[in-house]
Amino acid sequence: MDSIRKALVCHPDTPARTVRSVAVEITLSFDDGFALRYVVEGAVGEIVLPPGDGQLVIADSATDGLWQGTCFEAFLTEEGQPDYTEFNYAPDGRWACYQFDDYRSLLRPDELAPWEMVAERSDTRYALRVEPGIFPDTGSKLALSAVIEELDGTKSYWALAHPPGKPDFHHPDCFALTLAAPGAA
Repeated sequence: MDSIRKALVCHPDTPARTVRSVAVEITLSFDDGFALRYVVEGAVGEIVLPPGDGQLVIADSATDGLWQGTCFEAFLTEEGQPDYTEFNYAPDGRWACYQFDDYRSLLRPDELAPWEMVAERSDTRYALRVEPGIFPDTGSKLALSAVIEELDGTKSYWALAHPPGKPDFHHPDCFALTLAAPGAA
């Protein structure tokens, strides 16, 4: 099982007020596919999150519009292909999955519920681990992003890379990580 950690970059037009950093730990395994662990550091009590200690129940069905609040996202495509899959995860257990046949051209929503979602919470760190149940091919391209909403209404948009202009997680420039086979040198 291989694991890498990637820092997300805050979009320059949407500075965070209380969030210091957002990173994603990506774990790849031949047996389990890939897992993502989003880690937000800062004044966690100032972020729009469900109350409690982080315990959550995975929703039975998909929910649209999760990106309008705190949401963690992943986009997966095959190298050189225009089609991609978008995964959205809210910190309260809601999720969504969409299949696109080209840039922002929605083909259909998918019912690919995550295998697992687990949250951890402290005063200075919030982490959400998701297992989408997907086994990407070697050479797949991954875009990772997050929308963080703060209690005062501030929204910051985080990604591995941002194209010029307003935040756009669907843009090809955001697919900045190429996945290698587990154990590959």
